[in-house]
Amino acid sequence: MTPITEVEGRRLTLSNLDKVLHPATGTTKGELVHYYAVTAAAMLPHLKDRAVSFLRYPDGPEGQLFFTKNPPPGTPAWVTTAPVPRSEDPGARQPVIQDLPSLVWAANLVVEFHTHQWRTETPAVADRLVFDLDPGPPATVVQCCAVALRLRERLAADGLEAYAKTSGSKGLHLLVPLVPTPSEQVSAYARRLAVEAEAESPSEVVHRMAKALRPGKVFVDHSQNAAAKTTATPYTLRARARPTVSAPVTWDEVEGCRDPDELVFLMDDIAPRLDRYGELLAPLNDPGRAGSLP
Repeated sequence: MTPITEVEGRRLTLSNLDKVLHPATGTTKGELVHYYAVTAAAMLPHLKDRAVSFLRYPDGPEGQLFFTKNPPPGTPAWVTTAPVPRSEDPGARQPVIQDLPSLVWAANLVVEFHTHQWRTETPAVADRLVFDLDPGPPATVVQCCAVALRLRERLAADGLEAYAKTSGSKGLHLLVPLVPTPSEQVSAYARRLAVEAEAESPSEVVHRMAKALRPGKVFVDHSQNAAAKTTATPYTLRARARPTVSAPVTWDEVEGCRDPDELVFLMDDIAPRLDRYGELLAPLNDPGRAGSLP
């Protein structure tokens, strides 16, 4: 029998809660849904008013993975959607996860959450800047941390405050709160800093995506500032062998990282980290902390 639960007055059908999604840790779908429910207070502000794309992995990370932007069949009428026109579908709409019932509904689909840098009321006007630091083997997140510290200083020189989180995979994300700024301008500024970073450390940094350029270097991916692009939402689980999380980290942790395992966080690590550090990315949603591009 498929269990039906009520979340803040909304009835939800939850399915296959005993299904093991991560055999390496024995993590079940029910534990995944529980993780999102107990992390909602920290995660929802990063989802609110942002169209979301899902990377679905209903049979676990070793099964079929597929991206979906449109609301999937069976989406409840009470799940908010917003217009996100695309060239191939001018009338397209995407889900917007505004509340706990919507978050639990999405979690039941078994998804990664990916969001834009802009809010639905101001499409293509970003209130965040992002750098995705991706290490090309044999480089690791340790090298990403060194690059992140230099980018943090460069951003601070322009009056911008950066915050860090793990990607939940191999790398590190830097996020900067902005006063609303056209995505095109944010993209140009981010690209300029990525080019500068490569010019200053050409043996360590690359700003172009070509894989042939990336072994042993950190790719400073600035492209996710484009209005059409998305980034893994803070606190999302990732479709990896273990239930890793895109987790906020302190700058002390970034500066002190000497081993890649130091910045791998599983879903069971997040509640203790929230107790210890609080919500490290809360300033991203505080207009008083937003900076202006030079």
